[in-house]
Amino acid sequence: MGKYAMTYTEAMQKCADKYFEEHPLATTSDLAVWAITSGFWEPPSDLVLRRCKQDFARALREQHIIDDKGNSIRAKHAARIVSGEKQMTFWGDIRKAPTEHIIIAFQQRREQIVGDCRQLDRDIEYFNKTRSEPGKEFQMVFDFRDDIEEGKFSTDFLA
Repeated sequence: MGKYAMTYTEAMQKCADKYFEEHPLATTSDLAVWAITSGFWEPPSDLVLRRCKQDFARALREQHIIDDKGNSIRAKHAARIVSGEKQMTFWGDIRKAPTEHIIIAFQQRREQIVGDCRQLDRDIEYFNKTRSEPGKEFQMVFDFRDDIEEGKFSTDFLA
């Protein structure tokens, strides 16, 4: 059986595992300082480009406009599009991007939310099975209808 090269993420996880062999808790700052000073991490050659792309993505995700009711609306939306064998992410402004782009972006964000909920459900099930006391299992409600409806009301009325 041949050996496979580790991905960058797997290498970071392996490095973190090494740190956690001796420390029960860590901040990412603790991990970074330890990895750099211990010689376990060196910056990849494309670090500057990747960081700039991440910074743009973060900035675009956080850009909001205010609608006529005073609601905060996300201005930029990302949609992953497959072109040939390559997947690319295109960003568009909700006020100007083609409708098809915005619909794809909405559908993909919903898929991400569902994926997060599925993972949280598995995490809770594991915790309850391995760590919780009988009769004191943690419960989570995944029906968000009331939360969404409540969010439609202005916080001006909350005391």
